Amino acid sequence: MDCPVEENDIRSILAKIQGIRSLHFQLAKRELGIDADAETVQQCLSAIRHGGYQADIQIAGSPSDAQYDQETTWPMWLSLAIACILEIIEIFCTDISLYSFFGIGCKGLAVIAIGLAGYQTYRKGIAALFRLQLNINALMTVAVTGAFLIGEWSEAAMVMSLFAVSEWLERRAAVRADNAIKKLLDLTPDSAEVFSQGKWEQQAVKDIPVDALIRIRPGQRIPLDGIVQDGHSLVDQSAVTGESLPVSKQHGDQVFAGTVNQNSILQVKVTSSAADTVAARIVHAVEEAREAKAPFQQSIDRFASIYTPIVFVIALCIAVASPFLTGISWFESCYRAFAVLLIACPCALVISTPATLVSGLTAAVQKGILIKGGVFLEYARKIRLLALDKTGTITEGKPKLQHYRILTDQYAEADVLKWASILAGHSDHPVSKAIAMGIPQSDMPCDSFQELPGKGICATVEGHQLKLGSVGWITAGLPLDGNVEKHLAIDTAKGYTTTLLAIGTDILAVFAVADSIKPTSKNAVNLLNKLGIETVLLTGDNPETAKTIAHEACITEVRAQLLPTDKSEAVHTLRSRVGQQALVAMVGDGINDAPALATADIGIAMGQAGTDIAMEAADIVIMNDDLGNIPKLIQLSKDTFSILTQNIVFALGVKVLFIALALIGMASMWMAVFADIGTTLIVLFNGLRVLKK
Repeated sequence: MDCPVEENDIRSILAKIQGIRSLHFQLAKRELGIDADAETVQQCLSAIRHGGYQADIQIAGSPSDAQYDQETTWPMWLSLAIACILEIIEIFCTDISLYSFFGIGCKGLAVIAIGLAGYQTYRKGIAALFRLQLNINALMTVAVTGAFLIGEWSEAAMVMSLFAVSEWLERRAAVRADNAIKKLLDLTPDSAEVFSQGKWEQQAVKDIPVDALIRIRPGQRIPLDGIVQDGHSLVDQSAVTGESLPVSKQHGDQVFAGTVNQNSILQVKVTSSAADTVAARIVHAVEEAREAKAPFQQSIDRFASIYTPIVFVIALCIAVASPFLTGISWFESCYRAFAVLLIACPCALVISTPATLVSGLTAAVQKGILIKGGVFLEYARKIRLLALDKTGTITEGKPKLQHYRILTDQYAEADVLKWASILAGHSDHPVSKAIAMGIPQSDMPCDSFQELPGKGICATVEGHQLKLGSVGWITAGLPLDGNVEKHLAIDTAKGYTTTLLAIGTDILAVFAVADSIKPTSKNAVNLLNKLGIETVLLTGDNPETAKTIAHEACITEVRAQLLPTDKSEAVHTLRSRVGQQALVAMVGDGINDAPALATADIGIAMGQAGTDIAMEAADIVIMNDDLGNIPKLIQLSKDTFSILTQNIVFALGVKVLFIALALIGMASMWMAVFADIGTTLIVLFNGLRVLKK
């Protein structure tokens, strides 16, 4: 099974068999997954073999034997050598009698060459003709047999040899695209150090359970997804997220299988099995995406199914009618008909689309973008409006201390900050954590610690009764000092969350906390604007905070205080703004974004900060949470579609040219096959250029 034409052939062979739940084709591996009971699988095996294909059963999950670097190719090269010798003989020995000993020997060599290169093609072609199905194998079978019968034995041998070489080259090109994505799984080590029964021991990765504690030394690859429990190190995540620079990892941070620990030992709590790592899911998603044909590919397949029978009828008309209409001989008319059959083979048309789309999907993965189907790669170029969630998408998703102001002269600044650090350090509230991380830390103990939900913290430190909490709680029943009120008004206008530190009724300091914008967000939005894509911020946050973040990110339109259903409705409303041919995409990361992601024409989820529900609802996942990958995605979609268009125009143009030459007798059969092979390989390798985009 070498190309999409043969995939469709096998689908038609199996169409009448009852009990098949699903079929999963992987052309690059020459594998067909059949979901059915054992008896039905045996029926499928018999039908496929009867259809001219060699097939063997392989248990799911076992290593594949379809290794093309081990494929036996000597019969193909021997066939080509014989065909070249026969062509030379025919050129220099024009007076060979077909019935002489030498002539019979040459014909015998031609039969050997055809058999060496074309045995499988003949098997498939004859089976297709019996089913009245006109595919590439049927065309080759008819054309080569016809050429041999009319005495063009050297050309028949050359045609079949070149066709075999082209099939082999197509397989090699398909494997090249497949290997790019397989490298993700190959990066994962086979074993890892696991803490078990009080000691570290080596264990196979496939046997390591979730929640196990593993140790990764500097220079080693991380074997499984997990959360850092101990250690602080830089990790090279380029293989999974596409990030060019190593990322700092410490307690609580997520790490991915296949990434490289660089400079210090990490202890990691495993969060997924070997079959469910991010890398494994990426490979699985890309393989599923290959099965789902994009609209462009569906159109080409439909065209090819109509085009091939029409060409067959045209060739038959040329063979029968040419002697009467133009006065040429029957021999010449048949020769031209066979040449037209070979030239018109739709292989280049059919194979160019999936090869280009798979290359595009693989190129996206290398950039840290997981696309769940060729349809979304093809349609991304049509995005004209991008709706963006705020928290975790535009912003970091983690509150940070923006600034603080000391509002007392009675105590030293160092003491005020020390007290704030002690209180904040004893709380798990996100705002308290942000304050504790933003000021010098202190490990001094406190007495009478109490946390009041929704209000704040109170405790005794160095004999002082301290409170750290919300403005409403600290100032309840108290008149606000003008200086304090001024600072609070400024911070509120900026959308900051303000927290006060007080002793009794004396306010010591104000801390302003906010979710910071990602460093890449502003540049990404500017790039989107240059591409003519409108951006809208959709958030459940308050209007002041939303406007502040939108202004920093250069987003002009804001819709705030939205519930999950409101976000979904907003996306639906925005779709009417862009017109029928344009698309609306939604970018989000949380459970509350899932309805909007599903409503949008294209849903895009953040892979690191995103929830499982958001990533399931999305069509595309940005693995490194970098909004800058969205302009790259749109540009990749445009490049892919451009190359697809180039391939189709080129393939059709070459065929029209050579068919015209064949009709006037200026194209030989081996030239016809060479043109078809050349066209197929050109569009195939042109499609692979997407990998470099």
